[in-house]
Amino acid sequence: MAEPAEARSKAGRDEAVAAYKRLLQAYIDRRPSGLRLKIAKALGKHRSFVSQITNPIYPIPVPARHLETIFRICHLAPEERHAFMAAYEAAHPGNPPEAKRTARKAQQRRVVEIELPLVGDPALEREMEDFLRHMARQLEKLVRRS
Repeated sequence: MAEPAEARSKAGRDEAVAAYKRLLQAYIDRRPSGLRLKIAKALGKHRSFVSQITNPIYPIPVPARHLETIFRICHLAPEERHAFMAAYEAAHPGNPPEAKRTARKAQQRRVVEIELPLVGDPALEREMEDFLRHMARQLEKLVRRS
């Protein structure tokens, strides 16, 4: 019995997602240990989230908004970035404009690392990071007005 077109489509989409995740996994595995934790901290997520978006076994796609951060932390070479984006666009044919816009926007920014105290409360630490991100967005609005 033939499988329905929708099931074939989902299987094809899942395989395309797995293909770019295999690339990302290989890139991360070639770098020093601790990179997944750095990515998690930069994204404000748990390490398990990073494990899910970098492991081809899980069908969860990598959100386009996180791509530039991942590229920056992993120090991807231009060839690696190009290969990943080609596979990403193949998996998400409707999303490439957003992924490209996100990447372009991120290139117009400068990353500043700020050390914050560990207060022992993950919720409060996330709130502190969110506050700093909000402040940066407000600064951007001021700059754009002038």
